[in-house]
Amino acid sequence: MLSAKSLFQEIIDNDRSFALFCSIAAGGESQGGWENARIAALVPPSERDLAPRIARHGADEDKHGRIFNALMRRRGLDPVPVPPETDYTMLLERGGIGLAHDRLSADEPLSVPDIVTYLAHSRVTEQRASEQMELLRRHFADHPDLGRAVKMISNDEDNHLAYCHEELLRLARAGHGRAIQRTLRACALAEIRVYRDVSLAVMDHMGRLLGWPRAKAAVLAAGIHAVYAWERLVGWRRMVSLRMPERRDALGGPATTAAEFA
Repeated sequence: MLSAKSLFQEIIDNDRSFALFCSIAAGGESQGGWENARIAALVPPSERDLAPRIARHGADEDKHGRIFNALMRRRGLDPVPVPPETDYTMLLERGGIGLAHDRLSADEPLSVPDIVTYLAHSRVTEQRASEQMELLRRHFADHPDLGRAVKMISNDEDNHLAYCHEELLRLARAGHGRAIQRTLRACALAEIRVYRDVSLAVMDHMGRLLGWPRAKAAVLAAGIHAVYAWERLVGWRRMVSLRMPERRDALGGPATTAAEFA
């Protein structure tokens, strides 16, 4: 039977597909770390209290990248080139979602609307990350090699999502509610397209590495398109709602380290 667990298990058990999976994940996390570090450095004066939390977010993302690289090293594997069509972070930027890298590479302070854009983009993408890591945690929390990594990253992603909710609600109370909702909707609709395209590309590469028959590849592609259809119709709404999280000030402390994975 084709299931999420059996699919991930197949990818994890093969060195080539595992290296690609970890390389894609590590690249995206490391890019997120750089972006958050630059945003923390460029926060406008009126939002300086937010800078340590943004920096903590970036430190967590950097840590996740190191964890995925450490998982490869443990199996004697080297990172592999990430195919451009599987680069979720790059494709989001190309689609105009979030703050452009050219903007972050400059030394000009950001504006409050820029912070709204950053937080809205993060709220949408962290929803995706939280759901994906919860899926892996459900199936692989007890895995001897992946268990600790999956649980640590999943907890961090939940913290990131909680932080986005709390800060966006604060900014909504400060008068930015309409801009927040408009930006969230645009980000969500763009993200589900990118996620569909990246999912199809990743499954195509995995299928070639693992020698999947055409019928299996077709079933997986159909499933990805079905998820997109549901998200395009109603599923995107889960990415734009805001509620006060149970985890308050989720990024208020220091980041944990990845020393145990070194």
